[in-house]
Amino acid sequence: MVVAVDGTSGSGKSSTCRGVAQRLGLAYLDTGAQYRAMTWWMLEHGVDVHDADAVAARAGEPDLVSGTDPAGPTITVDGTDVSAPIRGEAVNGAVSPVATVPAVRARLVDLQRETIAAALGGRGIVVEGRDIGSTVAPDAPVKVYLTADPSARARRRALEEGGSDAAAVEASLRNRDQIDSGRATSPLTITDGAVQVDSTDLTLDEVIGLVSGLVVSAATGSAVGSS
Repeated sequence: MVVAVDGTSGSGKSSTCRGVAQRLGLAYLDTGAQYRAMTWWMLEHGVDVHDADAVAARAGEPDLVSGTDPAGPTITVDGTDVSAPIRGEAVNGAVSPVATVPAVRARLVDLQRETIAAALGGRGIVVEGRDIGSTVAPDAPVKVYLTADPSARARRRALEEGGSDAAAVEASLRNRDQIDSGRATSPLTITDGAVQVDSTDLTLDEVIGLVSGLVVSAATGSAVGSS
């Protein structure tokens, strides 16, 4: 079982995917953390993240390893745990240009597919990102597109960041949406067969329950509806 969850920034993908994976005993992969880890490595090695050729030239160098335990997912770069620094402001401001570089996306898509293949030796995996259903795992039996109203997403992200200005956060999220949807390689899109879930007026538990229900329905051969 592969559960492909795509969606906009701040829509609750990470919390939802970890919750579904824990509830159903599946592995979990945060592909966004991999792009952040690649960005962190570029910054640490003095690569100009706005120079696509420079980023592409070194995209094959870092050794990225993602832990897939939903109770405590990890990510290391060249053996160093970068779970904390990849969430810092430096990476926040640099990840978008790095993530648009085709060589970076090709490298990480290969890595993501390897992780998915390894997880299929167990019960399966929940994978979150922005191009999972369209590019990474187009044959996934369950595809979800998770979103929410921009203002709701901004309020949630502002709380996560310790009370950041919601208006500024919303502007940043809208800009990220535009970049993700407009990039030439693997843009954020709603793929055929994806169930659209709007979490604006739903609690986290309700979203986890809804997505878990889709997975169980697919596993038992029942019809998968939309919401």
